[in-house]
Amino acid sequence: MTAADTASQNPYANPQAAARRVLQALSAELQLPAQQIQSAIELMDGGATVPFIARYRKEVTGGMSDDHLRTLEERLLYLRELEDRRAVVLQSIAEQGKLTPELQAAISATGQKQELEDLYLPYKPRRVTRAQKAREAGLEPLADLLWLQPQTDPLQAAAGFVRPQDSTEAADTSTPQSCLDGARDILSERWAEAPAVVAPMREWLWQTGHLISQLRAGKEQEGAKFRDYFDYAEPLDKVPSHRALAVLRGRAQEVLDARIDLPPMPEGTVAPTLAALAEGRLAVLLGWSHQGRAADDWLRRAIQWTWKVKLSLTLERELLSRLREQSEAVAIDVFGANLRDLLLAAPAGPKVVMGLDPGIRTGVKVAVVDATGKLLDTATVYPFEPRRDVQGALATLAALVQRHGVQLISIGNGTASRETDLLAAELLRNANQPGLTKLTVSEAGASVYSASSLASREFPDLDVSLRGAVSIARRVQDPLAELVKIDPKSIGVGQYQHDVNQTALSRKLDAIVEDCVNAVGVDLNTASAPLLARVAGLSARIAEQIVLHRDQTGAFANREALKTVRGLGDKTFEQAAGFLRINGGDNPLDRTGVHPESYPLVEKVLAAAGQPISLLMGNRDTLQRLRPEQFVDDRFGAFTVRDVLAELEKPGRDPRPEFRTAKLLVGVHDIKQLEAGMQLEGTVTNVTAFGAFVDLGVHQDGLVHVSQMAQRFVNDAREVVKTGDIVKVRVVEVDVARKRIALSMRPADPARDAARPQGGQGQSRPRERQEGGRTGSHRAGAAPSPQNTAMAAAFAKLKR
Repeated sequence: MTAADTASQNPYANPQAAARRVLQALSAELQLPAQQIQSAIELMDGGATVPFIARYRKEVTGGMSDDHLRTLEERLLYLRELEDRRAVVLQSIAEQGKLTPELQAAISATGQKQELEDLYLPYKPRRVTRAQKAREAGLEPLADLLWLQPQTDPLQAAAGFVRPQDSTEAADTSTPQSCLDGARDILSERWAEAPAVVAPMREWLWQTGHLISQLRAGKEQEGAKFRDYFDYAEPLDKVPSHRALAVLRGRAQEVLDARIDLPPMPEGTVAPTLAALAEGRLAVLLGWSHQGRAADDWLRRAIQWTWKVKLSLTLERELLSRLREQSEAVAIDVFGANLRDLLLAAPAGPKVVMGLDPGIRTGVKVAVVDATGKLLDTATVYPFEPRRDVQGALATLAALVQRHGVQLISIGNGTASRETDLLAAELLRNANQPGLTKLTVSEAGASVYSASSLASREFPDLDVSLRGAVSIARRVQDPLAELVKIDPKSIGVGQYQHDVNQTALSRKLDAIVEDCVNAVGVDLNTASAPLLARVAGLSARIAEQIVLHRDQTGAFANREALKTVRGLGDKTFEQAAGFLRINGGDNPLDRTGVHPESYPLVEKVLAAAGQPISLLMGNRDTLQRLRPEQFVDDRFGAFTVRDVLAELEKPGRDPRPEFRTAKLLVGVHDIKQLEAGMQLEGTVTNVTAFGAFVDLGVHQDGLVHVSQMAQRFVNDAREVVKTGDIVKVRVVEVDVARKRIALSMRPADPARDAARPQGGQGQSRPRERQEGGRTGSHRAGAAPSPQNTAMAAAFAKLKR
């Protein structure tokens, strides 16, 4: 049965009302007119992609950016899922005969999934509970009596409900105490399922509780990488994403015990427990207080029971799930931002590149590609143990450089990368090749590509180990074109990518790749099928057909020729054509971002300028003299006219920065050679909220903590740097045993550095560390920086 069939059978599934609620919610959230959002939704529902809408349908959406559209796309999915769930909830309660007008209004008004589930909780079908058995045994009047008339003596009241037990499955009513237990169960379930109680208790616990983690007995060695969390506490609503995910990973690996509680207090301090505070809060929400009445002691115990048995574990589970979801969302955003920066890294362009995939015993794999990325030659050299054939390796590499006119040497940053870099440096000194340079690049994902079916089809006769060297060479020429061949999750620029929701991660990363590819544009006559498949509107199947057509009939002469590709219809052409480039084709406009549907507009511009297209393209002075409003008509609006004029001014512009490389310090190739105070240049490999990791060519990335990035306060490292940036850093501290390098981008200040606590990195933040692949964590006992007076005072008080 399809979703549509299910909806048609549900009397509460009202598509029109649901669409209105979704539209109103989106308009309020995005602060945009409802009609503007409705137009964008209609385009999306019609199959239009976000890049196409953002670039070529600005008149329809009022100029919504791709960021706005991505947010709209994400929230639209959430709200539509909410509407589907709302209809199911309403139907379920109605079928039980319990749907009142007030309850229906409350369910219809909610805009959050959690709030909807809170409203549904008392009516959710479940296994028979103790409270249900007590109701069936007729104990609900007793519960109501004690709650509404607390002056009633519990035992005397319960005596009137004593009767023989009907069966072993029924509630026990054989004694007054057992009847009171049944009444307690009824009240506890009622309170624990009341939205007016559950929601405030959940938020109170979120704001009051701390995330506590401790080492499990006997797990010291196994959990060494989680040592910062062996005795850790931090306010639940302030735990950073990376620390939350680290604790949750430690718990999943059964190394850490994690819970929500109050932080431990110094010995001898008398402080209320979380349970005592929670019970008091619950009593306030219920409107009850102990006034010395006959039933008050019994009611107090019922409230304590409600917290202990019904609410504490449920709310802890929900809040840890909430913490995970929020942390995953942040981690996914970090991954996406880093992936975007990596994909949009500066391309070296059409150069002959030699790729070196470092290895020790297995040798250094070598691949040379021409300016178009075509494989020219391969080799394997053994300059390291056990052969140590340095001269033979240099001779082989020099011969390849001379034979193919190599202009750039790309070195993977894996094992033995620094040693291989020294080998390349020796090669540069001896080679008679003007302009020959070298650089180190991330080889993350190269092995994944090597073993992929794509690599097998591209290089069926090439050894798997050599395919990685090809990837390392090509990713320098055009990082975007090469990295799209690899699953984004294998590129290694995220925090805890294997711990987060994989569906949400894939959705985010696919959107990032799509946006990057279409922002740059794709050469129709040279692009691989994986790259073409990321163009707006093109599927993997159509991309394969384009490559097949190109191989069989030759290069495309113009964009219109795309329509002859099998399976590529008008709708697909409309979506994709503007992002596909043809250099040296029949029509100069085909190498620009001007969509074919706007070619008639260009004709009007040419007529007004009085110049042919060959002279007008790139002629800024002439184009600046034209007034955009003179070309606006019923077909082409102001947005389109301005975009077309901008594209003619800089035809086929590439949004990526200019290519440059970091200059690594000669003679420093191991963490043991680093010393505090050294000034180095490196490449940013990963950026998180708390800092940036920098490749210095010593096999271990150093961390520039966010507090060390600028003279001003920096809230998020991404405000200052992005993945791929070349930065100058100063070594602050080196911990060889733990493989940690603390770096700073701030000018040296001897007085400030002398005041820095041993092992500290920040001026006002807890220490971050590298754990489980690039991420951080916080040790509860880490010393605060003297610059943060409030934190220092708090720690001093805690010690006293």
